[in-house]
Amino acid sequence: MKLTDHIWYVGVNDRDKERFEGLWPLPYGVSYNSYIVAGDKVALIDTVDNRFFSQFVEQVKDAIGERKIDYLIINHMEPDHSGSIALLRQWMPDVCIVGNRKTLSMVEGYYGQGGPTLEVTQGSTLDLEGARLQFTLTPMVHWPETMMTLETESHTLFSGDAFGCFGTLDGAVVDTDLDTAKYWPEMVRYYSNIVGKYGAQVQMALRKLSGVHLERICSTHGPVWTDQLQEVVKTYNRLSLYEGEPGVCLVYGTMYGHTGRMAEAVAEGLAQGGLKRFAMHKLGHSDPSYIIADAFRYKGLVLGAPTYNNGLFPLMQQIVDDLQGRVLKNRLIGVFGSFSWAGQAVKHLQAFAAQNGNTLVGEPVEMKQGFAAADGDRGRALGRAMAERILSGK
Repeated sequence: MKLTDHIWYVGVNDRDKERFEGLWPLPYGVSYNSYIVAGDKVALIDTVDNRFFSQFVEQVKDAIGERKIDYLIINHMEPDHSGSIALLRQWMPDVCIVGNRKTLSMVEGYYGQGGPTLEVTQGSTLDLEGARLQFTLTPMVHWPETMMTLETESHTLFSGDAFGCFGTLDGAVVDTDLDTAKYWPEMVRYYSNIVGKYGAQVQMALRKLSGVHLERICSTHGPVWTDQLQEVVKTYNRLSLYEGEPGVCLVYGTMYGHTGRMAEAVAEGLAQGGLKRFAMHKLGHSDPSYIIADAFRYKGLVLGAPTYNNGLFPLMQQIVDDLQGRVLKNRLIGVFGSFSWAGQAVKHLQAFAAQNGNTLVGEPVEMKQGFAAADGDRGRALGRAMAERILSGK
């Protein structure tokens, strides 16, 4: 698919993979995006998962015929993008692999590839004699070798995984030719689960790009962004600053239903307080990737779980660890829990709430044994306190 006079999309759709990185569900599949930039010399920007190599070769030939590929630009070494390097070298042994020092080390480590290489640094350029590429190093967005490539004539940024999202590209690749509604929540889920830990590094990359005029962003996953480009950048900026939207992510675990009833009471309190935007997740039912996404999306986070083995309910402990590992910060947090003879859950949730600039909201609710009317009153009070704080904008 031709994007400009000298840029082609040659990526593929994966509709078979059920979980990305073996972890994150893919209800809409995922694309592996690769691009050709051609002047008198030809550059291929990233490859695809090696399962799709034969289709990939056909699409490259559709774009440039029998012309040889002079350069392979590697923006990111994760195998869903680099997996075809060894096969590409078999097809075109003289192709020059272009990457930064860390990239070239990983090429050897993953694929043991010799042959021509070109090391680039921050601001390096490559003249394709009719197109010109400029390289920006963006370490830890989200691997140490990641970089972005700008085609300076068309103002096209090949951004690696940055600005990407889950979801196949159905019949077209450019945002103007697609219904992009499904991609926005999948962008939040992709960012929060894959990139979320590296907000500071994303901010550094955005600063490097702040003075660059862009007409299109070509990520390695999801649509080519043109008309909605600014909204994509704003979304990544907001997420990397940990700025939540006005709303609440309510997450709870329950074994026999008592803590679940408390969660329903908290939800009632949120609604009584005038809050309409909240996502409610039952542990063991909602996949963790959607919980993480909503925790990044919303300013408020309410967590509730039973005590288990003198600690925290294991499924809640997993979520707490996931959010802590992603350094989720600047959240308003409410907590509730239950126990039969020795309360621990609330204590553990309060300890989590005290980290990373988060703020505890309302009175923590700790329920002993069975759910009672008074517990429901306290749960609703917690919900109302959270709603008031969210809607006040403080």
